[in-house]
Amino acid sequence: MSKTKEVAAEKAILDYVKAQNRPYSSNDIFNNLHKEHGKAAVVRALEQLAQDNKIKEKTYGKQKIYFADQDEFPDVAEAELAAMDQETNALGERLQEASRQLQARESLLSSLSNSLTTEQVAEKIKQMAEERDKLVARLEKLTSNTSFVEPKVRDKIYKDKETAVKEWRRRKRMANDMLDAILEGYPKGKKALLEETGVETDEDAKVVMPK
Repeated sequence: MSKTKEVAAEKAILDYVKAQNRPYSSNDIFNNLHKEHGKAAVVRALEQLAQDNKIKEKTYGKQKIYFADQDEFPDVAEAELAAMDQETNALGERLQEASRQLQARESLLSSLSNSLTTEQVAEKIKQMAEERDKLVARLEKLTSNTSFVEPKVRDKIYKDKETAVKEWRRRKRMANDMLDAILEGYPKGKKALLEETGVETDEDAKVVMPK
């Protein structure tokens, strides 16, 4: 913003505040001057005028109220001054209340923005219902199955199976080692030796060792 515009804004605002001789917030002045000057420019002008002691400033919470320096006006009755003070205080309280309401509405808006829409909630409920039905069907199938095995029993079966397979593998390895040792001095082949000794292999029994 150029210096010329800043000076023009300060003069217009100072003239308005003096002419009205009432307390205003920066937003009030911005609107009352028909937004002729930007909002940021109005705020800067008011702060500068207050700093130069051309107008007065009072703070209510996070809100600031500006009004003309009463020393520049003729003496007025105490009753009129009291009325002006009362009006200033009332305006400050209204500004604080408006600020609280704005914060509450912004909080509500943020909460609603982060929430699911009605359609999304309905879809979520539908998905959960489908998952529930699948679980119920699975539970009914398990409880009605006569071959249902309890976890402890099932784990014991798996463990016994693993132990048996390990023992099977160990004994098969020992038997093969013994056959290999005999074949080193045996004049015939392995098949003849097996037939002669009556040893039956897994292949003969048509069994396959589990992995």
